[in-house]
Amino acid sequence: MCGIVGYVGDREAWPIILNGLLHLEYRGYDSAGIAVLDSCGRLEIRKTMGRVQSLITDDLSQTPSGTIALGHTRWATHGPPSYDNAHPHTGCNQRVTVVHNGIIENFLELKKKLEADGHVFSSQTDSEVIPHLIEVGLSNGDTFEEACRSMERQIKGSQAIVALSKQIDPVLCGLRLGHAGGLVIADYEGQTILGSALPATIPLFDKDLSSSHEVVFLESEEMVTITRSRTSYHNLDGRIQVKEPVSISASDLSSDKGNYSHFMLKEIMEQPDVVGASFKERVDFHNKTVNLSDFHVSDSDIFYLNRVILVGCGTSLHAAQVGRSWIEEFAGIPASAESASEFRYNNLTMDHKTLVISIGQSGETADTIAAMEHAVSKGARLITICNSEGSQATRIAESTLNMLAGLEIGVASTKTFLASLCTVQLLAIYIGQIRGALDADQVGTLIDNLATLPRILGDILKDTGHYEDLANKICGYNDLLFLGRGTQVPIASEGALKLKEISYIHAEGYPAGEMKHGPIALIDAHMATLALAPKSYLYDKMVGNILEVKAREGMEVAILTEGDVDLGSRVDVASYIPLVPESLLPMVLTIPLQLLAYYVALAKGCDVDKPRNLAKSVTVE
Repeated sequence: MCGIVGYVGDREAWPIILNGLLHLEYRGYDSAGIAVLDSCGRLEIRKTMGRVQSLITDDLSQTPSGTIALGHTRWATHGPPSYDNAHPHTGCNQRVTVVHNGIIENFLELKKKLEADGHVFSSQTDSEVIPHLIEVGLSNGDTFEEACRSMERQIKGSQAIVALSKQIDPVLCGLRLGHAGGLVIADYEGQTILGSALPATIPLFDKDLSSSHEVVFLESEEMVTITRSRTSYHNLDGRIQVKEPVSISASDLSSDKGNYSHFMLKEIMEQPDVVGASFKERVDFHNKTVNLSDFHVSDSDIFYLNRVILVGCGTSLHAAQVGRSWIEEFAGIPASAESASEFRYNNLTMDHKTLVISIGQSGETADTIAAMEHAVSKGARLITICNSEGSQATRIAESTLNMLAGLEIGVASTKTFLASLCTVQLLAIYIGQIRGALDADQVGTLIDNLATLPRILGDILKDTGHYEDLANKICGYNDLLFLGRGTQVPIASEGALKLKEISYIHAEGYPAGEMKHGPIALIDAHMATLALAPKSYLYDKMVGNILEVKAREGMEVAILTEGDVDLGSRVDVASYIPLVPESLLPMVLTIPLQLLAYYVALAKGCDVDKPRNLAKSVTVE
């Protein structure tokens, strides 16, 4: 959450920072601001409530001029969205300006002490203590870098901080502490840009986006110092760090909507290709095997595993819940799915025979990172399924299974969910091969099924008008209950999550068999229920649950298998998917639920790509 961009170079900084913030706005859009250091050493700060767009002006003569700057787009934590709470923040004497991503856990204690010493604050944010603490160090004779390190030793919690000092040789310092969102640094043609995510570097490479470029990712407890003449890295004790650049491709940077109205719709439509990409170099369709060269756990260690734990948050938790079923069924290993935010507190038994699989699109989610580090401390084996090369999760894990979904901009995850489902199914099949839980015929059938998935998804996406009509029928309801059974329970939860994320309608996913143990009391003519009832081994059970809803005058929507005329006639509205094997149902059922959420949000006039109160990467706990 929160987007950060800093620039040092020989070009006008304002348009570069502004462009970078526009590419990062998916990380936060409550307010925005830019600080520019001009050639005379004056610091000019412009802020706005709401979107970065409000900073744009046609008259560039009215924008600050200078070649060193930093900017921020905010996802509010401490203090509501307001002009005063917008970043960048300064101290009392305007020597330092700061942008910040994270939560300072002891900020009240620090603020009270600073105020007692005469410091005056202008915002309600925790972030504002940072420039004041740096100024204290400077007044004590510290260099800017020493003052930043002194500040770091006083604050508690996970942070990403970028500070600009206006001095004879201006300095931009970036620090990463704990599990806070990452910082990425790119040097190019005598210029340096620093950002909280890869898209921040796009303005630096705008003339050469077709080529690969090298960037450096800042690790936890590291600091970067940027001047006009050099970029250097240190740990927080001041010792020099040697950083290895990572090569990134144009696809890692791309954030173009193309001809689509929203990134979310574009990303939904990309899913057939994304699914195909997830098989790349992993599935031998000729010999009917799965080969995970990027899974660095030996066959002997896989054979002796006695437990698998999958962890994730939000959409990734739903992928983990589906994956749990596949690990049990295909790999024959006891498995559980755990919320990453609760993982450290559940006292789970783990050792070297336990495989922990983290799932997350950004690789920077604070709760997931903390869960991964906890697993390592307990001696468990650890891998990650992630969509961001070089992210913190990929650096903690023994090995990474990249989702290969490409950059996802829409805050509500879509294509990364399907990519994570495909990847975890491939992993379950792979482990099942090695352990002998699946024979060659079973593996061949599963692979043949996966080979049909891109075409099936493409066929569903050819005509989305039906879902727009369906959305218009249910967008007037204030409450929806999503029901499913088996692997469809987490898909029901994912459908409910998508709906509430972007349309703000209250929705809950629920096991259909549990409905009569409480939720049935809610059902009447004013409540809608959406049932996942494709032809599967639990179909008859779902039919009973649907009829229970109809008996209580509930409005019933059902996702059914094509040709199911009988059940279709018993519900208020039916939508149909092709007849597909059981192993593909979670992926195929996801598409209608994503489209439904999208069109309901449109019908209600909601901002689909930037839903209120949410950010793409949740980098604070």
